[in-house]
Amino acid sequence: MLQKVVRSTVIDAPIERVWAVLRDFNSHDQWHGVVERSRIEGGRRGDQVGAVRDFWLRDGNHIREQLLTLSDSDYKSTYCIVEASVPLQRYVATVTLKPVTDGRRTFWHWESSFATPPGRERELREMVAQGVYEAGFENLRRHLERGADLRTPGSEPQPTALPLPSRRAALRQYGGPEVLVAGDGEAPAPGAGEVRIRQRAVGVNYFDVYLRKGWLPSLLPVAADAPGVPGMEAAGTVIDVGAGVNGLLPGDRVAYMGPQPGAYCSVRTVPADWVVRLPAALEDASAAALLLKGVTADMLLRDLGHVRAGTRLLVHAAAGGVGLLLCAWARKLGATVIGTVSSEDKARVARAHGCEHVIVTRDYRFADAVQAECGGADVVVDGLGDAAREQNFAALARCGHWISLGQASGSLQPISPDWLVQKSITFSRPVVFDFVATQRQLAERAQRVWDALAAGSIQLPPIERYALGAAGQAHAQLESRRSIGALVLIP
Repeated sequence: MLQKVVRSTVIDAPIERVWAVLRDFNSHDQWHGVVERSRIEGGRRGDQVGAVRDFWLRDGNHIREQLLTLSDSDYKSTYCIVEASVPLQRYVATVTLKPVTDGRRTFWHWESSFATPPGRERELREMVAQGVYEAGFENLRRHLERGADLRTPGSEPQPTALPLPSRRAALRQYGGPEVLVAGDGEAPAPGAGEVRIRQRAVGVNYFDVYLRKGWLPSLLPVAADAPGVPGMEAAGTVIDVGAGVNGLLPGDRVAYMGPQPGAYCSVRTVPADWVVRLPAALEDASAAALLLKGVTADMLLRDLGHVRAGTRLLVHAAAGGVGLLLCAWARKLGATVIGTVSSEDKARVARAHGCEHVIVTRDYRFADAVQAECGGADVVVDGLGDAAREQNFAALARCGHWISLGQASGSLQPISPDWLVQKSITFSRPVVFDFVATQRQLAERAQRVWDALAAGSIQLPPIERYALGAAGQAHAQLESRRSIGALVLIP
Protein backbone atom coordinates (compact mmCIF):
# COMPACT_ATOMS: atom_id res chain seq x y z
CA MET A 1 0.00 0.00 0.00
CA LEU A 2 1.35 3.42 -0.97
CA GLN A 3 1.99 5.93 1.79
CA LYS A 4 1.38 9.63 1.17
CA VAL A 5 2.99 12.53 3.01
CA VAL A 6 1.81 16.13 2.52
CA ARG A 7 3.21 19.20 4.23
CA SER A 8 2.86 22.93 3.54
CA THR A 9 4.20 26.15 5.01
CA VAL A 10 4.64 29.86 4.33
CA ILE A 11 8.16 31.26 3.88
CA ASP A 12 8.80 34.95 4.58
CA ALA A 13 10.54 35.62 1.26
CA PRO A 14 9.37 36.39 -2.29
CA ILE A 15 8.67 33.40 -4.52
CA GLU A 16 11.56 34.24 -6.86
CA ARG A 17 13.97 34.06 -3.93
CA VAL A 18 12.69 30.71 -2.68
CA TRP A 19 12.54 29.23 -6.17
CA ALA A 20 16.09 30.38 -6.96
CA VAL A 21 17.23 28.02 -4.19
CA LEU A 22 14.87 25.09 -4.73
CA ARG A 23 15.17 24.90 -8.51
CA ASP A 24 18.83 23.92 -8.11
CA PHE A 25 18.55 20.16 -7.59
CA ASN A 26 21.99 20.14 -6.01
CA SER A 27 21.51 22.98 -3.50
CA HIS A 28 20.12 20.97 -0.58
CA ASP A 29 23.52 20.34 1.01
CA GLN A 30 23.78 24.14 1.42
CA TRP A 31 20.52 24.58 3.34
CA HIS A 32 19.06 21.24 4.54
CA GLY A 33 20.63 20.11 7.80
CA VAL A 34 20.19 16.37 7.17
CA VAL A 35 22.33 16.42 4.00
CA GLU A 36 26.08 16.08 4.48
CA ARG A 37 27.28 16.33 0.86
CA SER A 38 25.83 16.09 -2.62
CA ARG A 39 26.90 16.04 -6.26
CA ILE A 40 25.24 15.91 -9.66
CA GLU A 41 26.33 12.89 -11.69
CA GLY A 42 27.74 13.13 -15.18
CA GLY A 43 28.56 16.83 -15.15
CA ARG A 44 24.95 17.89 -15.68
CA ARG A 45 23.49 21.13 -14.35
CA GLY A 46 21.47 21.18 -11.16
CA ASP A 47 18.42 22.49 -13.03
CA GLN A 48 18.59 19.98 -15.91
CA VAL A 49 15.69 17.55 -16.18
CA GLY A 50 17.06 14.02 -15.95
CA ALA A 51 19.94 15.03 -13.67
CA VAL A 52 20.73 12.58 -10.87
CA ARG A 53 21.94 13.85 -7.51
CA ASP A 54 24.05 11.48 -5.44
CA PHE A 55 24.07 12.48 -1.78
CA TRP A 56 24.83 11.30 1.73
CA LEU A 57 22.83 12.06 4.87
CA ARG A 58 24.49 12.92 8.15
CA ASP A 59 23.16 9.65 9.63
CA GLY A 60 25.19 7.69 7.04
CA ASN A 61 22.42 6.85 4.58
CA HIS A 62 23.10 7.20 0.85
CA ILE A 63 20.46 8.24 -1.72
CA ARG A 64 20.35 8.85 -5.48
CA GLU A 65 17.44 10.93 -6.79
CA GLN A 66 16.50 12.01 -10.32
CA LEU A 67 14.89 15.29 -11.38
CA LEU A 68 11.82 14.38 -13.48
CA THR A 69 10.22 17.75 -14.25
CA LEU A 70 10.96 21.43 -13.61
CA SER A 71 8.75 24.37 -14.53
CA ASP A 72 9.93 27.94 -13.98
CA SER A 73 6.50 29.27 -14.97
CA ASP A 74 4.64 27.08 -12.44
CA TYR A 75 7.42 27.07 -9.79
CA LYS A 76 7.12 23.30 -9.62
CA SER A 77 9.43 20.30 -9.75
CA THR A 78 9.11 16.54 -9.32
CA TYR A 79 11.75 13.96 -8.53
CA CYS A 80 12.06 10.31 -7.61
CA ILE A 81 14.41 8.03 -5.71
CA VAL A 82 16.55 5.90 -8.01
CA GLU A 83 18.51 4.08 -5.31
CA ALA A 84 18.64 4.41 -1.52
CA SER A 85 19.84 2.69 1.61
CA VAL A 86 16.58 3.87 3.20
CA PRO A 87 13.72 1.49 2.20
CA LEU A 88 11.52 4.11 0.50
CA GLN A 89 10.16 2.24 -2.52
CA ARG A 90 8.69 3.88 -5.66
CA TYR A 91 9.24 7.28 -3.98
CA VAL A 92 8.02 10.25 -6.04
CA ALA A 93 7.90 13.79 -4.61
CA THR A 94 6.57 17.13 -5.85
CA VAL A 95 7.56 20.63 -4.73
CA THR A 96 5.17 23.46 -5.62
CA LEU A 97 5.46 27.17 -4.77
CA LYS A 98 2.74 29.81 -4.98
CA PRO A 99 2.99 33.53 -4.17
CA VAL A 100 1.09 34.81 -1.15
CA THR A 101 -1.10 37.78 -2.09
CA ASP A 102 1.14 40.32 -0.34
CA GLY A 103 3.92 39.41 -2.80
CA ARG A 104 6.56 39.16 -0.09
CA ARG A 105 5.83 35.62 1.10
CA THR A 106 5.69 32.20 -0.50
CA PHE A 107 3.39 29.21 0.03
CA TRP A 108 5.43 25.99 -0.23
CA HIS A 109 3.66 22.66 -0.76
CA TRP A 110 5.71 19.44 -0.56
CA GLU A 111 4.21 16.01 -1.04
CA SER A 112 5.29 12.47 -1.86
CA SER A 113 4.03 8.93 -2.26
CA PHE A 114 6.03 5.76 -1.58
CA ALA A 115 5.81 2.16 -0.46
CA THR A 116 7.52 0.70 2.60
CA PRO A 117 8.36 -2.74 3.97
CA PRO A 118 5.52 -4.18 6.10
CA GLY A 119 5.56 -2.91 9.67
CA ARG A 120 7.66 0.21 8.91
CA GLU A 121 4.90 2.41 7.51
CA ARG A 122 4.60 4.77 10.47
CA GLU A 123 8.36 5.02 11.07
CA LEU A 124 9.19 5.96 7.50
CA ARG A 125 6.18 8.21 7.07
CA GLU A 126 7.24 10.24 10.12
CA MET A 127 10.85 10.30 8.93
CA VAL A 128 9.80 11.89 5.64
CA ALA A 129 7.22 14.23 7.19
CA GLN A 130 9.32 15.48 10.09
CA GLY A 131 12.94 14.71 9.31
CA VAL A 132 12.80 15.78 5.66
CA TYR A 133 9.87 18.12 5.02
CA GLU A 134 9.26 19.97 8.29
CA ALA A 135 12.98 20.14 9.06
CA GLY A 136 13.57 21.33 5.51
CA PHE A 137 11.09 24.19 5.95
CA GLU A 138 12.95 25.41 9.02
CA ASN A 139 16.38 24.90 7.49
CA LEU A 140 15.47 26.96 4.41
CA ARG A 141 14.06 29.73 6.61
CA ARG A 142 17.38 29.94 8.45
CA HIS A 143 19.26 29.87 5.15
CA LEU A 144 17.25 32.79 3.82
CA GLU A 145 17.42 34.73 7.07
CA ARG A 146 21.16 35.11 6.59
CA GLY A 147 20.34 37.74 3.96
CA ALA A 148 20.41 41.40 5.00
CA ASP A 149 16.93 42.18 3.72
CA LEU A 150 15.41 39.49 5.98
CA ARG A 151 17.43 40.13 9.13
CA THR A 152 16.28 41.65 12.33
CA PRO A 153 18.43 44.50 13.67
CA GLY A 154 21.55 43.27 15.38
CA SER A 155 21.37 39.77 13.92
CA GLU A 156 23.60 40.32 10.90
CA PRO A 157 25.98 37.39 10.39
CA GLN A 158 29.60 38.21 9.79
CA PRO A 159 31.24 36.94 6.62
CA THR A 160 34.45 35.02 7.01
CA ALA A 161 37.35 37.43 7.42
CA LEU A 162 39.63 35.19 5.37
CA PRO A 163 40.39 35.75 1.70
CA LEU A 164 39.44 32.95 -0.67
CA PRO A 165 41.68 31.57 -3.43
CA SER A 166 40.77 32.75 -6.92
CA ARG A 167 42.11 31.57 -10.25
CA ARG A 168 42.57 34.42 -12.71
CA ALA A 169 43.76 35.37 -16.19
CA ALA A 170 46.03 38.39 -15.91
CA LEU A 171 48.74 40.33 -17.74
CA ARG A 172 52.08 41.71 -16.53
CA GLN A 173 52.68 43.75 -19.67
CA TYR A 174 50.54 45.13 -22.45
CA GLY A 175 50.50 43.37 -25.79
CA GLY A 176 48.82 40.68 -27.85
CA PRO A 177 46.54 37.88 -26.66
CA GLU A 178 49.56 35.87 -25.51
CA VAL A 179 50.17 38.23 -22.54
CA LEU A 180 47.05 36.86 -20.82
CA VAL A 181 48.33 34.13 -18.52
CA ALA A 182 46.49 32.01 -15.93
CA GLY A 183 47.59 32.28 -12.32
CA ASP A 184 46.51 32.33 -8.69
CA GLY A 185 45.08 35.22 -6.71
CA GLU A 186 42.77 35.93 -3.79
CA ALA A 187 39.35 37.47 -3.28
CA PRO A 188 39.21 39.42 0.00
CA ALA A 189 36.35 39.09 2.44
CA PRO A 190 33.54 41.52 1.61
CA GLY A 191 33.67 44.81 3.43
CA ALA A 192 30.77 47.15 4.07
CA GLY A 193 28.56 47.35 1.00
CA GLU A 194 30.38 44.52 -0.81
CA VAL A 195 29.53 41.06 -2.10
CA ARG A 196 31.82 38.11 -2.72
CA ILE A 197 30.83 35.98 -5.71
CA ARG A 198 31.85 32.55 -6.94
CA GLN A 199 31.87 33.20 -10.66
CA ARG A 200 30.45 30.64 -13.09
CA ALA A 201 30.85 32.62 -16.32
CA VAL A 202 32.72 35.80 -17.30
CA GLY A 203 31.69 38.04 -20.20
CA VAL A 204 34.34 38.94 -22.79
CA ASN A 205 33.94 42.34 -24.44
CA TYR A 206 36.00 44.22 -27.02
CA PHE A 207 36.69 46.79 -24.30
CA ASP A 208 38.84 44.09 -22.65
CA VAL A 209 41.04 44.11 -25.75
CA TYR A 210 41.64 47.85 -25.33
CA LEU A 211 42.71 47.23 -21.75
CA ARG A 212 45.04 44.41 -22.76
CA LYS A 213 46.68 46.57 -25.43
CA GLY A 214 47.34 49.34 -22.92
CA TRP A 215 45.07 51.93 -24.52
CA LEU A 216 43.67 52.81 -21.07
CA PRO A 217 46.64 52.39 -18.71
CA SER A 218 45.10 54.45 -15.92
CA LEU A 219 42.19 52.01 -15.77
CA LEU A 220 44.31 48.85 -15.87
CA PRO A 221 47.89 49.54 -14.72
CA VAL A 222 50.16 46.51 -14.98
CA ALA A 223 53.60 45.60 -13.70
CA ALA A 224 55.70 42.46 -13.33
CA ASP A 225 54.89 42.31 -9.62
CA ALA A 226 51.31 43.63 -9.96
CA PRO A 227 49.46 41.91 -12.81
CA GLY A 228 46.30 43.48 -14.18
CA VAL A 229 43.08 41.50 -14.51
CA PRO A 230 40.69 42.55 -17.32
CA GLY A 231 36.95 41.96 -17.47
CA MET A 232 33.94 44.11 -16.67
CA GLU A 233 31.14 41.57 -16.04
CA ALA A 234 30.44 38.08 -14.75
CA ALA A 235 27.69 35.84 -13.37
CA GLY A 236 27.73 33.38 -10.48
CA THR A 237 26.57 32.74 -6.93
CA VAL A 238 26.87 34.92 -3.83
CA ILE A 239 29.25 33.43 -1.27
CA ASP A 240 28.86 36.06 1.46
CA VAL A 241 27.99 39.72 1.90
CA GLY A 242 29.38 42.58 3.95
CA ALA A 243 27.64 44.84 6.43
CA GLY A 244 24.89 47.05 5.11
CA VAL A 245 24.11 44.95 2.03
CA ASN A 246 20.39 44.69 1.38
CA GLY A 247 18.57 42.43 -1.04
CA LEU A 248 21.31 39.85 -1.61
CA LEU A 249 21.69 36.49 0.12
CA PRO A 250 24.38 33.81 0.17
CA GLY A 251 23.36 31.36 -2.51
CA ASP A 252 21.64 33.94 -4.73
CA ARG A 253 22.39 33.63 -8.43
CA VAL A 254 23.58 37.02 -9.64
CA ALA A 255 25.35 38.90 -12.40
CA TYR A 256 27.26 42.17 -12.24
CA MET A 257 28.80 44.84 -14.42
CA GLY A 258 31.13 47.51 -13.11
CA PRO A 259 33.40 50.34 -14.21
CA GLN A 260 36.55 48.76 -12.77
CA PRO A 261 38.13 45.73 -14.48
CA GLY A 262 38.98 42.51 -12.68
CA ALA A 263 36.34 39.97 -13.74
CA TYR A 264 38.67 37.37 -15.33
CA CYS A 265 38.76 35.23 -12.19
CA SER A 266 36.90 32.47 -10.34
CA VAL A 267 36.04 34.40 -7.14
CA ARG A 268 35.67 38.17 -6.89
CA THR A 269 34.58 40.74 -4.32
CA VAL A 270 32.65 43.68 -5.80
CA PRO A 271 30.41 46.54 -4.63
CA ALA A 272 26.82 45.38 -4.14
CA ASP A 273 25.65 48.31 -6.29
CA TRP A 274 27.10 46.53 -9.32
CA VAL A 275 25.03 43.39 -8.73
CA VAL A 276 21.60 42.23 -9.90
CA ARG A 277 19.81 38.95 -9.19
CA LEU A 278 19.15 36.67 -12.14
CA PRO A 279 15.83 35.31 -13.38
CA ALA A 280 15.54 31.65 -12.41
CA ALA A 281 15.45 30.44 -16.02
CA LEU A 282 18.55 32.34 -17.19
CA GLU A 283 21.76 30.29 -17.21
CA ASP A 284 24.99 31.80 -15.90
CA ALA A 285 26.74 31.78 -19.29
CA SER A 286 23.73 33.45 -20.89
CA ALA A 287 23.69 36.13 -18.19
CA ALA A 288 27.41 36.81 -18.64
CA ALA A 289 26.86 37.09 -22.39
CA LEU A 290 23.84 39.35 -22.01
CA LEU A 291 23.99 41.80 -19.08
CA LEU A 292 26.57 44.40 -20.18
CA LYS A 293 25.70 44.06 -23.86
CA GLY A 294 21.97 44.20 -23.19
CA VAL A 295 22.23 47.24 -20.94
CA THR A 296 24.40 48.89 -23.60
CA ALA A 297 21.77 48.18 -26.25
CA ASP A 298 19.07 49.62 -23.99
CA MET A 299 21.11 52.80 -23.52
CA LEU A 300 21.82 53.17 -27.25
CA LEU A 301 18.24 52.65 -28.37
CA ARG A 302 16.43 54.40 -25.53
CA ASP A 303 18.65 57.28 -24.41
CA LEU A 304 20.89 58.20 -27.34
CA GLY A 305 19.30 56.92 -30.53
CA HIS A 306 15.68 57.55 -29.49
CA VAL A 307 14.87 54.69 -31.84
CA ARG A 308 11.22 54.26 -32.77
CA ALA A 309 9.10 53.22 -35.75
CA GLY A 310 10.63 54.57 -38.94
CA THR A 311 14.12 55.27 -37.54
CA ARG A 312 16.87 54.29 -39.98
CA LEU A 313 19.54 52.61 -37.86
CA LEU A 314 23.00 51.57 -39.07
CA VAL A 315 24.72 48.99 -36.85
CA HIS A 316 28.34 48.03 -37.41
CA ALA A 317 29.51 44.53 -36.43
CA ALA A 318 25.87 43.50 -36.66
CA ALA A 319 26.70 39.85 -35.90
CA GLY A 320 28.56 40.69 -32.69
CA GLY A 321 27.20 40.45 -29.16
CA VAL A 322 25.86 44.02 -28.98
CA GLY A 323 25.06 44.15 -32.69
CA LEU A 324 22.65 41.20 -32.62
CA LEU A 325 20.78 42.65 -29.64
CA LEU A 326 20.54 46.06 -31.30
CA CYS A 327 19.24 44.61 -34.58
CA ALA A 328 16.52 42.51 -32.94
CA TRP A 329 15.38 45.13 -30.43
CA ALA A 330 15.35 47.98 -32.94
CA ARG A 331 13.41 45.90 -35.46
CA LYS A 332 10.85 45.13 -32.74
CA LEU A 333 10.50 48.89 -32.21
CA GLY A 334 9.70 49.34 -35.90
CA ALA A 335 13.05 50.71 -37.07
CA THR A 336 14.65 50.02 -40.43
CA VAL A 337 17.86 48.21 -39.53
CA ILE A 338 20.95 48.19 -41.73
CA GLY A 339 24.01 46.24 -40.58
CA THR A 340 27.58 45.74 -41.70
CA VAL A 341 29.36 42.39 -41.32
CA SER A 342 32.59 40.89 -42.64
CA SER A 343 31.33 37.56 -44.04
CA GLU A 344 28.32 35.82 -45.53
CA ASP A 345 28.09 33.53 -42.50
CA LYS A 346 27.73 36.57 -40.27
CA ALA A 347 25.19 38.06 -42.68
CA ARG A 348 22.94 35.01 -42.22
CA VAL A 349 23.09 35.32 -38.43
CA ALA A 350 22.41 39.08 -38.54
CA ARG A 351 19.35 38.55 -40.74
CA ALA A 352 18.05 35.89 -38.35
CA HIS A 353 18.25 38.47 -35.54
CA GLY A 354 16.26 41.18 -37.34
CA CYS A 355 18.80 42.97 -39.53
CA GLU A 356 16.75 43.94 -42.58
CA HIS A 357 19.56 45.07 -44.90
CA VAL A 358 23.01 43.49 -44.51
CA ILE A 359 26.15 44.89 -46.12
CA VAL A 360 29.08 42.47 -46.34
CA THR A 361 32.37 44.40 -46.35
CA ARG A 362 35.87 43.88 -45.03
CA ASP A 363 37.31 47.19 -46.23
CA TYR A 364 35.02 49.58 -44.32
CA ARG A 365 33.15 50.73 -47.44
CA PHE A 366 29.43 50.92 -46.86
CA ALA A 367 28.19 54.51 -47.26
CA ASP A 368 26.97 54.18 -50.84
CA ALA A 369 25.03 51.02 -50.01
CA VAL A 370 23.40 52.69 -46.98
CA GLN A 371 22.35 55.70 -49.04
CA ALA A 372 20.96 53.39 -51.73
CA GLU A 373 19.03 51.24 -49.25
CA CYS A 374 17.37 53.93 -47.16
CA GLY A 375 18.58 57.40 -48.14
CA GLY A 376 20.95 57.72 -45.21
CA ALA A 377 20.96 56.64 -41.58
CA ASP A 378 19.28 58.61 -38.81
CA VAL A 379 21.48 56.87 -36.23
CA VAL A 380 24.85 55.14 -36.61
CA VAL A 381 26.20 52.89 -33.87
CA ASP A 382 29.93 52.75 -34.62
CA GLY A 383 32.31 50.33 -32.98
CA LEU A 384 34.76 50.36 -35.86
CA GLY A 385 36.71 53.51 -35.10
CA ASP A 386 38.99 55.52 -37.33
CA ALA A 387 38.98 53.32 -40.45
CA ALA A 388 35.25 53.95 -40.84
CA ARG A 389 35.38 57.67 -40.01
CA GLU A 390 34.75 59.13 -43.48
CA GLN A 391 32.27 56.43 -44.44
CA ASN A 392 30.17 57.02 -41.31
CA PHE A 393 29.90 60.70 -42.13
CA ALA A 394 28.86 59.88 -45.71
CA ALA A 395 26.32 57.26 -44.57
CA LEU A 396 24.49 59.62 -42.18
CA ALA A 397 21.38 61.48 -43.22
CA ARG A 398 21.03 65.17 -42.46
CA CYS A 399 20.37 65.78 -38.77
CA GLY A 400 21.60 62.25 -38.06
CA HIS A 401 23.25 61.13 -34.84
CA TRP A 402 26.64 59.40 -34.74
CA ILE A 403 27.28 57.24 -31.66
CA SER A 404 30.91 56.22 -31.22
CA LEU A 405 30.80 53.03 -29.18
CA GLY A 406 34.26 51.57 -29.84
CA GLN A 407 37.43 51.72 -31.90
CA ALA A 408 38.23 48.24 -33.17
CA SER A 409 40.21 49.61 -36.15
CA GLY A 410 42.07 52.23 -34.11
CA SER A 411 41.45 55.37 -32.09
CA LEU A 412 39.02 57.80 -33.69
CA GLN A 413 40.78 60.99 -34.75
CA PRO A 414 39.30 64.26 -33.42
CA ILE A 415 35.91 65.18 -34.86
CA SER A 416 35.60 68.82 -35.88
CA PRO A 417 32.32 70.60 -35.15
CA ASP A 418 32.77 72.42 -38.46
CA TRP A 419 32.75 69.07 -40.22
CA LEU A 420 29.60 67.86 -38.46
CA VAL A 421 27.71 71.09 -39.10
CA GLN A 422 27.83 70.46 -42.85
CA LYS A 423 24.96 67.97 -42.34
CA SER A 424 23.77 69.15 -38.88
CA ILE A 425 25.08 65.88 -37.45
CA THR A 426 25.29 65.35 -33.69
CA PHE A 427 27.96 63.15 -32.12
CA SER A 428 28.17 61.28 -28.81
CA ARG A 429 30.67 58.93 -27.21
CA PRO A 430 28.95 57.34 -24.20
CA VAL A 431 30.31 55.28 -21.33
CA VAL A 432 27.59 52.82 -20.36
CA PHE A 433 28.55 52.80 -16.68
CA ASP A 434 27.54 56.46 -16.36
CA PHE A 435 24.01 55.37 -17.27
CA VAL A 436 23.90 52.84 -14.40
CA ALA A 437 25.61 54.92 -11.74
CA THR A 438 23.17 53.73 -9.05
CA GLN A 439 21.96 50.24 -8.23
CA ARG A 440 18.40 51.33 -8.98
CA GLN A 441 19.36 52.46 -12.48
CA LEU A 442 21.20 49.19 -13.10
CA ALA A 443 18.29 47.10 -11.81
CA GLU A 444 15.79 48.98 -14.01
CA ARG A 445 17.87 48.56 -17.16
CA ALA A 446 18.67 44.92 -16.40
CA GLN A 447 14.98 44.23 -15.88
CA ARG A 448 14.21 45.74 -19.30
CA VAL A 449 16.76 43.36 -20.79
CA TRP A 450 15.27 40.32 -19.00
CA ASP A 451 11.77 41.41 -20.04
CA ALA A 452 12.85 41.90 -23.66
CA LEU A 453 14.33 38.40 -23.69
CA ALA A 454 11.19 36.87 -22.18
CA ALA A 455 8.97 38.73 -24.67
CA GLY A 456 11.07 37.69 -27.67
CA SER A 457 12.13 41.25 -28.50
CA ILE A 458 15.72 40.01 -28.30
CA GLN A 459 17.25 36.56 -28.57
CA LEU A 460 20.24 35.15 -26.77
CA PRO A 461 23.23 35.57 -29.08
CA PRO A 462 25.28 32.52 -30.05
CA ILE A 463 27.83 31.95 -27.28
CA GLU A 464 31.42 30.73 -27.67
CA ARG A 465 32.77 29.30 -24.42
CA TYR A 466 36.43 29.25 -23.39
CA ALA A 467 38.13 28.06 -20.23
CA LEU A 468 39.41 30.89 -18.03
CA GLY A 469 42.98 29.80 -18.78
CA ALA A 470 42.25 30.19 -22.50
CA ALA A 471 41.39 33.90 -22.23
CA GLY A 472 44.14 34.69 -24.74
CA GLN A 473 42.50 32.38 -27.30
CA ALA A 474 39.18 34.15 -26.73
CA HIS A 475 40.83 37.52 -27.39
CA ALA A 476 42.51 36.21 -30.54
CA GLN A 477 39.16 34.94 -31.80
CA LEU A 478 37.47 38.25 -31.03
CA GLU A 479 40.13 40.26 -32.88
CA SER A 480 40.18 37.91 -35.86
CA ARG A 481 36.71 39.09 -36.93
CA ARG A 482 35.68 35.42 -37.13
CA SER A 483 33.57 35.40 -33.94
CA ILE A 484 29.78 35.51 -34.08
CA GLY A 485 27.73 36.52 -31.07
CA ALA A 486 29.19 36.62 -27.57
CA LEU A 487 32.24 35.05 -25.93
CA VAL A 488 32.39 33.92 -22.30
CA LEU A 489 35.06 32.45 -20.05
CA ILE A 490 34.20 29.53 -17.76
CA PRO A 491 36.31 29.56 -14.55
